[in-house]
Amino acid sequence: MSARVPSLLSRAAAAALVLLSVAAPRAQAPTAPQARRQDGPPVRLVLLIAVDQFRPDYLTRFGPPSAGFRTLMTRGAVFTAAYLEHGITVTAVGHSTMLTGATPSVSGIIENAWYERSTKTTVESITDRNAPIVGGDAAAGVGASPRRLLVPTLGDQMKMASDQPVGAPGAPRVIGVSLKDRSAILTAGHAADAAYFFRGGRFVTSAYYRADLPAWVQAVNARRIQDSYARKVWTFEGGARNYPTEPGPRLDAAVAASPAGNELVLAMATAALEHEQLGQRGVTDVLTVSFSSNDSVGHTYGPESPEVRDITRQTDKQVQRLLDEVERRVGLSRTLVAFTADHGVAPLPEALAARRIPGGRFPVATVTEAIEAALDGKYGAAQWIEKASLPNVYLDAAVIAQRGADATEVRRVAADAASAVPHVARVYTRDAILTGAVPRDLASERITRGYHRDRSGDLHVLLEPHWITAAAGTTHGTPYGYDAHIPLILMGPGVQAGTYRDHATLLDLAPTLAALVDVEPPAASVGRVLTEALVRPVPGRGSQVHTTSGRPSPAAATAGEP
Repeated sequence: MSARVPSLLSRAAAAALVLLSVAAPRAQAPTAPQARRQDGPPVRLVLLIAVDQFRPDYLTRFGPPSAGFRTLMTRGAVFTAAYLEHGITVTAVGHSTMLTGATPSVSGIIENAWYERSTKTTVESITDRNAPIVGGDAAAGVGASPRRLLVPTLGDQMKMASDQPVGAPGAPRVIGVSLKDRSAILTAGHAADAAYFFRGGRFVTSAYYRADLPAWVQAVNARRIQDSYARKVWTFEGGARNYPTEPGPRLDAAVAASPAGNELVLAMATAALEHEQLGQRGVTDVLTVSFSSNDSVGHTYGPESPEVRDITRQTDKQVQRLLDEVERRVGLSRTLVAFTADHGVAPLPEALAARRIPGGRFPVATVTEAIEAALDGKYGAAQWIEKASLPNVYLDAAVIAQRGADATEVRRVAADAASAVPHVARVYTRDAILTGAVPRDLASERITRGYHRDRSGDLHVLLEPHWITAAAGTTHGTPYGYDAHIPLILMGPGVQAGTYRDHATLLDLAPTLAALVDVEPPAASVGRVLTEALVRPVPGRGSQVHTTSGRPSPAAATAGEP
């Protein structure tokens, strides 16, 4: 399959990049310089910055970047043709890919949540009732852990590569921070020291990682940053939105769904740098920071809204503040920064209609009703669908067995019925995916990589481009370019700054970072090392990096077979 390199940056944006390269801002001079140890590895800190639901054109679409984005784009390696290579482009899948380099067919993270046949319940990607929430109350909800992630992360690999015993002061420290539990947990991984996420109005962690909440996290919670927004107004170009007047769950939710939510994440990330001494102990640590509020704003108002424009501009500034703190405490010259996103987003159907572009809102019931009618007609009336949450449809194996029907034939009949529904582009059966009997095109390859034999449905229903199941606002989750095209920027030791237009994938991030910190790539990684953007030799190594190139082979990464 040939690599596609669409040019989403306009000529004006490209011109802005040229101008930006002339004057990259310097990080703020430290107000209280701290002594930095000069021994140890060249990379002291791996800093992953993820912005939830962030399309690559956002870097320049709303005006020339003036802060963090400008620092990254002028001092980093910018991959303009970076894509997700899985079919269901949602938060859990994107974050689980970032530092594992693994496809969902192997990692097991196929969706934010999926139907678990063994328990006949819907489970989230991090659901774990055996790992209760630490630091929260009843409002914090069910427990969470990385146990459903079947593969290790970069942080796990660094822990294994260390000659220090578990918990030793000289061992690498790995910490994840986000408002969303899945974003913090799935990037931090199994052996992490902690993953902190926002539940019930405070940052919490899981008993999987530790038994208590550190004093510094309690101190961040005690500040009640979100309460400072009571009675305030979020103002943006052309409008304003009022925050609730009193502290409580409504204010917590409103803050999380605005640029203020990213301030909470920033406060936690900077506190982690200070109190965990990340990157300041003579070893290589990992800090993953995922800004979640952009996703909430994007879902509600759409990518062309003034609200998205404003939160993007504010994220630009927040990223620079994070980089400034890293410069002050660690030094950017000793920090390997990766900036990316978990997915893009579809335009609002109403915005498309105004431009006479095809698209619309799709009622899921049209598919389920068509399937039930077709199976009733062939095999007799029954409740054939056990669970449907597009794109996955799970058929009831017990009903199929009771009727003495052939399961493969039942799936084919169901797929034919769903395929006949208007605005359904294709329906993939389990059998077709597992045997490779799918069209040889980009969408099919991505869907194949995203299919896990034990967790995915009997059918995968792909709608036509720009047709979404959301009843209001917009969403994401398809293999199409608007959902799969992501920003990818690397900055730091061993990275050659510049613009790179060859095809890259999120799968390439973990093995590239692993090469730069001189550890083996995570076990299930199938990406390539982005050697075109690396200074040779890689710092800390005596030889160049050798790797294969190209996209991962779908035949080598399907159905749970590494």
